[in-house]
Order: sequence, then structure tokens, then C-alpha cells
Amino acid sequence: MTDKPAVICVFCASSSGRDPTHLAAARALAHAMASANVSLVYGGGTAGIMGELAKTLVELKGSSSVFGVIPRALIKRVKAGEEGFDAEGAAAGGKAAETIVSAEEAERLERGGGGEREAFEVLNEGKFGKAIIVEDMHTRKRMMAQKVMEGGPGSGFVALAGGYGTIEEAMEMVTWNQLGIHARGIVLLNINGYWDGLLQWVRNAVQEQFIAEGNKDIMIDVNEVKDILPALRKYRIAEGRFKLDWSQS
Repeated sequence: MTDKPAVICVFCASSSGRDPTHLAAARALAHAMASANVSLVYGGGTAGIMGELAKTLVELKGSSSVFGVIPRALIKRVKAGEEGFDAEGAAAGGKAAETIVSAEEAERLERGGGGEREAFEVLNEGKFGKAIIVEDMHTRKRMMAQKVMEGGPGSGFVALAGGYGTIEEAMEMVTWNQLGIHARGIVLLNINGYWDGLLQWVRNAVQEQFIAEGNKDIMIDVNEVKDILPALRKYRIAEGRFKLDWSQS
């Protein structure tokens, strides 16, 4: 029997950041995933590192290789000819949109009702893959995690560079792993020491006995894109993981 293909959920920024190395890493990861026939599930963004990753993988493997999950509130409606997302020009104090749709597409979405349904008219399927619209962040994370849990060997979660949202999503998957909700690996791509502060916090929390020694490697880090997929394939469940029964939840 043939194994199901691996599915990797990537958490990353919807902006490009200051250092172009992070956009290059997204493109390199897309190439690695395409070569290994690995599918992507992600937050559905069309801008920044999110958009670069999805767009590159679609160019290499087609729209069926990418599945985005975007909350309705993070979609920006633009008129024909209007500029789309500009991370540097985002309004101060506000969360910039992650996905851009035309006013006409937005109207079709509203007429269609939205919810957990395929909404290919919202994103340009030929450019950023398939996507659905959900109503809230909790549904987004649950759906992305479910896709990974249903994937074949080597499925897991990867964090590229990002801000509050990226770290929150990655750490929730770490917590779910510790609680026994899933057994998939979580990998940080630590380019140029981007995640050094977080990794130091883990070491300190272990030393202060807030994280068990047996759980310190639930989240692992690599320095190069080429090491991400092998790290997920070789991932081993942490010895200190809680043995809880979630079957009745």
C-alpha cells in the first residue's frame, strides 16, 4: 500500500521583512517540497513570505499542491486598478491584510455565504493554490492542524520568519504535541539566528523546571532549508509527552 503524501503546514509572515534571505528561504523550501512531492497547507496569504512560498510551489507543482485557510477578517477588498498589499505602507496600529481580493470577488463571496467551503473564486487558484474562507482564527488553526495530522510520513509543522502570529501558531502546535493531541514534528528554520531568543527561552525554562527535560526537543531547529524535510522525517516523539486521551473530546 502506498503511503499518503506528506503535508507540511508552514507558519510565516504576511510581510517580506527587512532581510531578503527570508524570502529566498521561502522559495527554497517550495523547491524542496516540490521535489519531494510534499503538499503545503498555510494561512492563505498572498503577500510577503506567505505569498512567496505558495506562489513558488504552485509554479512548480500546480494549484493542487497548496491549500490555504484564511479568516474573513484578514481579506482586503480592492477596486480594479487599486494597489494591493504593501507591508511597509500598512496603517500604523492596524493589522495589514494577508489576502487581497477584488471588489467583485468579495461580492461573490458574500453572496455565497462563506464558511468552511471551497472558495476558489476568492484567491487566484492559478497563482496561490486552493483556499477556503473561515470565520475565525481558531477554525483556521484547527483546520491546518487537521490537514497535517491526516498527511503521510514526514508531515509536520514549520516556522519560517514571522511575528506574533507566527510564534503563537508554532507554540500552539508545540503545546498540542506535548498534550498528546498530535504527534507531528515542529521545526524552526533558524536562519541568521532569527529564533535564537525563543530557543534560549526554552533552555531557560528547562533549567528553571517549567519545561520537563524530556520535552525540550518537541520543537527542533535547523539552520538551512535543506535540513527541514529530513528533520520532519526523522522526528521522534518526546519522552516527556503527556499520555492523555483526547478521543472523547
